[in-house]
Amino acid sequence: MRIAVPDRPAPPGRRTAARLVALFGAFVLSAALFCAIAGATMVRQADERHASERRVALLSAIADVRNAGANFAAIEPRHLSYIERVAGLKDLQFQAEPPTGSRELQSLVDGNGRIIGWFSWLPDGSLSNAISGLSPLLALTGLCLIGFAGVALWQVQRTLASLTRSEQIAWTLAYEDMLTGLPNHRKIMEMVDAALAAHAHGEAVTLAFIDVDGLQDVNDALGQRFGDELLIALAFRLSDILPPGAQCGRFDGDQFAVLSVARDADSARSAIAALIDSLGRPFWVNDQVVQVGATAGLAQVPRDALTRDELIRRADLALRAGKRKRRGGLTQFEPAMDVEVDDRRFLERELKKALTEQAFKIHYQPIVSAAGNRIVGAEALLRWDHPVRGPIPPSDFVPVAEACGLMGPLGEFVLRQALSDAKRWPDLFISINLSPVQVRDPAMVDLVAEAMAQNQIPPSRVVLEVTEGVLIDDAEEAKLRLNALQALGVRLALDDFGTGYSSLSYLQRFRFDKLKIDRSFVAPLGRNANSQAVMQAIVALGRALGLSLLAEGVETEEQRVLLRLAGCEEMQGFLFARPAPREAIDRLLAEAQSPARAAVA
Repeated sequence: MRIAVPDRPAPPGRRTAARLVALFGAFVLSAALFCAIAGATMVRQADERHASERRVALLSAIADVRNAGANFAAIEPRHLSYIERVAGLKDLQFQAEPPTGSRELQSLVDGNGRIIGWFSWLPDGSLSNAISGLSPLLALTGLCLIGFAGVALWQVQRTLASLTRSEQIAWTLAYEDMLTGLPNHRKIMEMVDAALAAHAHGEAVTLAFIDVDGLQDVNDALGQRFGDELLIALAFRLSDILPPGAQCGRFDGDQFAVLSVARDADSARSAIAALIDSLGRPFWVNDQVVQVGATAGLAQVPRDALTRDELIRRADLALRAGKRKRRGGLTQFEPAMDVEVDDRRFLERELKKALTEQAFKIHYQPIVSAAGNRIVGAEALLRWDHPVRGPIPPSDFVPVAEACGLMGPLGEFVLRQALSDAKRWPDLFISINLSPVQVRDPAMVDLVAEAMAQNQIPPSRVVLEVTEGVLIDDAEEAKLRLNALQALGVRLALDDFGTGYSSLSYLQRFRFDKLKIDRSFVAPLGRNANSQAVMQAIVALGRALGLSLLAEGVETEEQRVLLRLAGCEEMQGFLFARPAPREAIDRLLAEAQSPARAAVA
């Protein structure tokens, strides 16, 4: 529709309205122009901020490679590729002279402040380029939404500020441990990559994992917050005593990592050992003195590994081996550790198969009375004859079964089979070993009661043997479980007495019926003058507590006589019989009851 323009002046009211409309139009145009200019400015600032962040990332990556020992006088393609990937730049190049054109530049200086080369890369103005093509549409949109221009601008500014803060937080979360401020797991991985990419021939890259010993005890005694403060203090001390050129970070939980590149591998090991000693000194935290230890495991390139994954895995293997052997020391990876891991994996796989195929057997070792050598009981011992490896001792496969969750079904098999076989020998008690995993199982008491009822074995014929390991993890839970077992009427024996750390204290806290004297006290009898006195003291202690005593590992007649003179009531060992299948026990009992044998006795 065509609009007719009046051919005469408009009345004052209309002229005023026209002026208002013109003013409004001028305001709209001015606002649109302002919005366009402001939008272009913000886009340019965003591009500049993006370029600045890339430049900061470039400098950080250069510092990583420099710390790893790279020689920028003859930089290798792998170094350049690593820097380009970490900094997120396009077509990164390194030249002795600054190139011409529109490429972005960053100079590189040596320790004397002299420029030794230039990094250059393609500028990234993607946001500006994208916005410029949409200028008409944006202008029209600005005209239509001018009423909301002020609110929109305010909101854009808030959003940009929020994005900036979010990017800063994201960067911190991605590369920095929030508690200690050290490089985190992800940053450590990049540091290892940079070290491997930059190390020269003849240099050793050393990675050590340091585990804080006793931190859980500190948390339990003083609280999680105090433990966090201790970790911060550990991080500060670790950072302060790092050798030149080394880097550290918090790898996970109470585990730190130290990375260094040096030409002398032995000096790197010595430096790590010095770190461990320093971390063992007391800390002053929140007006309290606290002392923890540290255990470290390390691996080196090229001695122990060639890739990042190998280096990390083998340093972790060394740490675990060190924690098993001793705490507070340094352990370097050895090839035998890989063999041990492979062996554990083999045993775990074969254990599952053996349980399914019921390949385990129970052997029994007779227990005799000190007076008359009469068989009074039998100890059930688990045996595994592997079709390829042959006999595998329990000391090898039981820890693996406990670690991989197979000790429950394995222990149930031993309990049920031993109580079933006990029906063959109504005059003997049956002794069965319990692992710490079994004692921690709440269903253990019901399982023992059900197995005894199923095989009609009276509780008085059942002796359950436990070691100190059952009592260490959670003494109160163990006490409840052991009291419940005794309430069934079974007897409890403390196995390997005298070899642990706190056996005497356990005798005070727990009610036992029998002590099994470890073979290490029996073996020296007759050869060591003090051994007889020690044995008499153990027997006197047992009698004072109202406990019966059983000595294991008896191998000579002299040992038997000395044990009897000391007052030991029961014995077992190779002198009497070796562990054997149930049929062998049947024959021994038959021979003991024969008229000829009885006449000789």
